[in-house]
Amino acid sequence: MLKAYKYRIYPNHEQQLYFAKVFGCVRFIYNKMLADKIEHYKQTETMLKNTPAQYKKEFDWK
Repeated sequence: MLKAYKYRIYPNHEQQLYFAKVFGCVRFIYNKMLADKIEHYKQTETMLKNTPAQYKKEFDWK
């Protein structure tokens, strides 16, 4: 039998700002990786295997 639980969180203002920053960074890196994969495929017709770690030096967020 499979069970599922739903939880509702109520973050305070500081936590809301933190989540907004983190999810914004994640969305940016995902879109950057996707754009790089598409561009690499158009040029070489091979799949690019990139990871978020490759973008750490270029985009240093804390």
